[in-house]
Amino acid sequence: MANLLITGATLADGTTTDLFIADGVLVDPASAPVDVERLDADGLLAIPGLVDPHTHLRQPGREDAETVDTGTAAAARGGFTCVHAMANLTPVTDTAEAAEFVQSLGERDGHCEVRVVGAVTKGLEGVELSELGRMANSRANVRVFSDDGRCVADSLVMRRALTYVKSFDGVVAQHSQDPRLAGPTACCHESEWSGKLGLPGWPSQAESVIVARDVQLAELTDSRIHVCHVSTAESVEVIRWAKKRGIKVTAEATPHHLLLDTPLVASYDTTFKVNPPLRTSEHLEAIREALADGTIDMVGTDHAPHARQDKDHPFDVALPGMIGLEQALAVVMDVMVNTGRMDWPTLVERMSFAPARLGHTTTQGRPLTVGEPANITLVDPTARATVDAEQSRSRARNNPYHGRELPDPVVATMWAGKVTYRR
Repeated sequence: MANLLITGATLADGTTTDLFIADGVLVDPASAPVDVERLDADGLLAIPGLVDPHTHLRQPGREDAETVDTGTAAAARGGFTCVHAMANLTPVTDTAEAAEFVQSLGERDGHCEVRVVGAVTKGLEGVELSELGRMANSRANVRVFSDDGRCVADSLVMRRALTYVKSFDGVVAQHSQDPRLAGPTACCHESEWSGKLGLPGWPSQAESVIVARDVQLAELTDSRIHVCHVSTAESVEVIRWAKKRGIKVTAEATPHHLLLDTPLVASYDTTFKVNPPLRTSEHLEAIREALADGTIDMVGTDHAPHARQDKDHPFDVALPGMIGLEQALAVVMDVMVNTGRMDWPTLVERMSFAPARLGHTTTQGRPLTVGEPANITLVDPTARATVDAEQSRSRARNNPYHGRELPDPVVATMWAGKVTYRR
């Protein structure tokens, strides 16, 4: 592994320093040999590598949409040094053997660390618990469990899952969607827009009623619940209430729910079909405020690549989801940092430290100090560019930011000292 001296980097707190990487670890810069490879970071920020708690890598099962290789290459391009691979694969990650297989794919093909998310229930069917304990005790060391893409709708099943994962300090990450209030065809925020466009409505309360139930079950079991892709003001208020009660709840916001709103659906461009759907401006404002004040703990991309043929349908039939790894930092910078809502230390907390804590990812989300793993993202805070979906490192092209001018911040990404992306 090559050694590297990064000179003149500015840390998130504004201090300037050199960073010397030797054998994948940060060591005293004074010990760097004269002839070591150097990277001039004058004018650049050095922040801990980003961690995504919510990534769909599609392998095994839908390699036509994404692979571990292409998905983690996109992650590295976006400044991520770790992603959590969701369980809705084929086969579903609901056994220790399946978890270890996904782990092995990450070790073989990954351009960043791949942490495995196990399914809560067998086959994502919401009926019988999957092998939670065996996955936790496997080589994959699973600590986050989710049926994401589907809601664990049965209250008794959710209570049992929360009770079970408590024994090894695991966490259940819920896709909050009441299947009776927002069924399988729901695809547009229920509002004047859904009526005007003739699309099945997805009311905001279909999310918040599940969040309200789950935080109370977490209180009942004294266990940990994580709310995936929060998209509504009502959910924010429930989470805020739960945190005041001391309930063990964390939550994530996606970049697209920070920036994109319901009127975009009027084009019927299926790139903008996502679950939960894009919401109206008052909900976006509530999400931004909650991410700033810590009610929402972290950013999760919900990177959901799809093959072209799965998006090339009428809006209500096309598969939901959009890719987000490469522009996640850009969106958070534009919406939160450049507007003064958030400073860089808070961004590092939301996009590195907090998601690393979620799954006990001990090698990630660490400060850039001597002795720590060299997981580093170098950022140019002034660079901007127009997003071109065809230039993505992802195999998929369902990029909702195509044609937008956004920050283009990532200059280099280093995972355990290895340069996995460099502009």
